[in-house]
Amino acid sequence: MINRIVVVGSGVMGRGIAYVGAVGGYSVTLVDINETALQNAKQEIELIFEKGLARGKISSEAAEKVSENLNYESDLSIAAAAADLIIEAVPEIASIKKQVFETMEKHASKNCFFATNTSTMSPTEIASYAKRPEKTIAMHFFNPVHKMPLVEIVRGLETSEETAEVIREVAVKMGKETVVINEFPGFVTSRISALVGNEAFYMLQEGLGTPEEIDKAIKLGLNYPMGPFELVDLVGLDVRLNNLKYLHEKLGEKYRPAPLLERYVKAGRLGRKSGKGVYDYTNKEEMVEK
Repeated sequence: MINRIVVVGSGVMGRGIAYVGAVGGYSVTLVDINETALQNAKQEIELIFEKGLARGKISSEAAEKVSENLNYESDLSIAAAAADLIIEAVPEIASIKKQVFETMEKHASKNCFFATNTSTMSPTEIASYAKRPEKTIAMHFFNPVHKMPLVEIVRGLETSEETAEVIREVAVKMGKETVVINEFPGFVTSRISALVGNEAFYMLQEGLGTPEEIDKAIKLGLNYPMGPFELVDLVGLDVRLNNLKYLHEKLGEKYRPAPLLERYVKAGRLGRKSGKGVYDYTNKEEMVEK
């Protein structure tokens, strides 16, 4: 039975997962070796609470109880020892994930389940960084975690049925809808999203239209909630580029990153987190043309 969850990585995804875990009634510890990042995550989570209270999405009593369920820790070895489930939410870089999983394996109990929040990488490969492949699985959350309803649960080669069911129950308790699928590079959603987003950059590169026009066409013509440029600025252009490079390596030419996307990343235009991506966020909240 899962009671205590550890989330590793206090970035946009990690803090969101920690929040929905606490709302779901779990005791959650958010871990990051960077104390500044951890404090920023705490402030961001508190802001989500404030907005939820203001909009009547959560009562003050519930917010207080959920807040009590949230803890913050800079030492993974301490947090892992008490965990029933550890969800890794660090950058999509194999060497970083390997280091985290090796630490998890060293300090977690033998009954602890491991999950990775990867959007494209192989849960089978990630499971090889530890020694419990039958208890390792991918939980692909979507950004922003507290608003997006889906968790894509991806079984690795040796993931047990018990693990898949336990993780599905955890996601449901967090208030999420689920799909449980088998591993293949990019899963379902990332393969489609990467293609759409990359093609949008090719369109922009070719002068087909402005970012606003392309985003508007996709939202109103295809009923997407966000345009591809709005989405990539939220997710991070560097994250999208890393995903495309991985999919290009595994699935071939149709995933070759658009040169314009590569140039933006080289220029440091990473999206909202850097103040400028496809759109400019430096002077005001609303989007303006690049």
